[in-house]
Amino acid sequence: MKKVLIITYYWPPSGGSGVQRWLKMSKYLPEAGWQPVVYTAENAEYPVEDPSLEKDISPDAIVIKRPIVEPYSAYKKFLGIKKDKKIKAGFLSTEEKSSFKENIARWIRGNLFIPDARCWWVRPSVKYLLSYLANNPVDAVISTGPPHSMHLIGLKLHEKTGLPWIADFRDPWTEIDFYDELRLTRWADRKQREMEREVLTKATKVVTVSRNWAEGLEQLGAENVVVIENGFDFSPEKLKDTVPLTQKFTISHVGIIGPSRNAPNLWKVLGQMVRETDGFKNDLEIRLIGQVDFSVTKSLQEHGLSQNSVIMPYIPHEEVMNKQFESQILLLLINNTKNSKGILTGKFYEYLYAGR
Repeated sequence: MKKVLIITYYWPPSGGSGVQRWLKMSKYLPEAGWQPVVYTAENAEYPVEDPSLEKDISPDAIVIKRPIVEPYSAYKKFLGIKKDKKIKAGFLSTEEKSSFKENIARWIRGNLFIPDARCWWVRPSVKYLLSYLANNPVDAVISTGPPHSMHLIGLKLHEKTGLPWIADFRDPWTEIDFYDELRLTRWADRKQREMEREVLTKATKVVTVSRNWAEGLEQLGAENVVVIENGFDFSPEKLKDTVPLTQKFTISHVGIIGPSRNAPNLWKVLGQMVRETDGFKNDLEIRLIGQVDFSVTKSLQEHGLSQNSVIMPYIPHEEVMNKQFESQILLLLINNTKNSKGILTGKFYEYLYAGR
C-alpha cells in the first residue's frame, strides 16, 4: 500500500466544518490503496471540539501530533478573555461594535502573523517531517487549508524532497470573505498574495471544492487545478425515516452564521407572518445550530423573533444529523460576498440527504 502524508491543522477532537473533508476522505483512502499518514497539531486552539468524530479516523491511519505554538493565550489575556473560552471563527462578534483592543488585536493578527496565526508552526514542522520522512518514506504529500500555513509546510517539503504535492483549498486564501477585515497594510497584502501565488504555481496539483473557485485559482496563477466537491458520508445507522418530524414548524440552519450570511429579509418576512398569521407565532421555531454573529441575533430581535429562536452554539455532529432529519425546512445561507457563487459546503450535501 502506498503512503500519503496529509498535513492538516483540523483533526479530532476538532469539531466544525474544517475537520470534515480530510477526516472523511482519509477514511476511504485505504480502499484506493493509499495509507494516510496524518500530521496535525497536538494542542491546537480549536473554535469547537467534537470528540465523537474520533470514531471516523481510519484504523489504517498513522496520526502524528506535534506541539504547536499559537498566539491565542496572549490574545485572550490582552482582551480579558478567560483562558478556557474558545475563540470564535471567522471574526464573529458577540457585540455590535468591536472594541479598541479588538481592533488592535485584529491589526496585529493580519500584519504580523502571515499568512495566519499558525505561521510559527511552519519551520519546526518542516524540520520534524524531513527527519521523519528520511526514515518513514511516503509517496505523496497533501496540505489542506485554511489555515494556509499548512500549504507552506507542504511547499517546503515538496522543494526539499521532490515528492508530488497536492494543495487542497477548502476555502480561498486572499479571496476569502473576511480577508478585507484583516486590516492589512500594503506590505502585508503583497506578502499574502506572493505566498498564495507561490503555492498555486509550485504545487503538483491544486484541488478545490467547486468549478467557480477553481477558475478563480487559475486566474491567480494555478495551472493544474482539479475539483473534488465536498460530500456526505452515509452511515447506515443514520436513517432519516426513523426520526419523526418536530411538532412545531421548525426551520433549522447548521453551521456558522457570520455577518455576511445574515438574512435580514428572511427574518423580516417571518416576523411579519408571526404578527399577521393566527397561530404562527406559537408554531414557528428557528433553530440556529452553530456559532452566530451578534448581527444575526440583533436582526431576529428587531423583527420580533427572539422568542421563536433557539441558538445552539455547538452540538456533536452525530446529533446534528437527527436535528436535520426532524426539521421541516433546512436553511442554507450563503455569504453575500463576491465569491459566493463558488461556495458549495459539505452541509449542502447533508441537507440533500435529509430531504428537507
